[in-house]
Amino acid sequence: MAEHPPNDQHTAAAAPAGSLAALIGTTLREERQARLLTQQALADRAGVAQATIARIEQGARTPSLATVERLFAAMGRQLTVGVEDLDSDIDRRIAEIADRPFADRLAQTSVEQFHRQAAGFSFVLDGPTAALLQGAPVPAPGVHVALLWSEADAVTDWLTRKYATRWMDRWQEYRHIPVDPREPYPHRWQTMAGEIHARMYDELPPAIEVRHDGQHYPVVPLAELDIVDPDTADLLRRFREVRRTAAAD
Repeated sequence: MAEHPPNDQHTAAAAPAGSLAALIGTTLREERQARLLTQQALADRAGVAQATIARIEQGARTPSLATVERLFAAMGRQLTVGVEDLDSDIDRRIAEIADRPFADRLAQTSVEQFHRQAAGFSFVLDGPTAALLQGAPVPAPGVHVALLWSEADAVTDWLTRKYATRWMDRWQEYRHIPVDPREPYPHRWQTMAGEIHARMYDELPPAIEVRHDGQHYPVVPLAELDIVDPDTADLLRRFREVRRTAAAD
């Protein structure tokens, strides 16, 4: 099994816009929904494009302060600023997810949608998606998946049929650029089957099968994620620490 080392563009763009962007996006969505506003209605009030609100709420774009102020002001609201220990938001998110039944955790992702629609190529669910499917209550934005370089044509065909756009770190948004994974852009797409984060391999990583509600999901085992996936391993470590702290209390 070998994963081709990414170029600098892949490395930089594989990461989301950041925890602050995600927090702003979540807060914006909750405030908008509490007022029964559609994204288009808020966009009309604030004088911005609906697509801008969609990207902010997805946490896929770090908005300017002026844009944030304009959006919240359009709802008669304003943001306040505070500080806390680094990554405290992740610990809170893990604790919140842990309180939900597994079915609810899964329903908050695009995993089932991707699993139903993926066809014509091989895959193994990877990263935080694999951890979530094995019961770890970790944040799992998008669908993280391992794909084969040898099936790049089939993947490209599928992405095209799903009207995929591709993430560009330079603009912090998805754009209509070539979706072929062999092109020198991040392996991250927005599709009709959800947001896809991929790693390309010569051979798929070893997998186990997880069953849920009659569906069979091929996933990278937790023990393997602890070794080969530093980001997911850090989430798992934080989950175990949160669990130990809760048990001690």
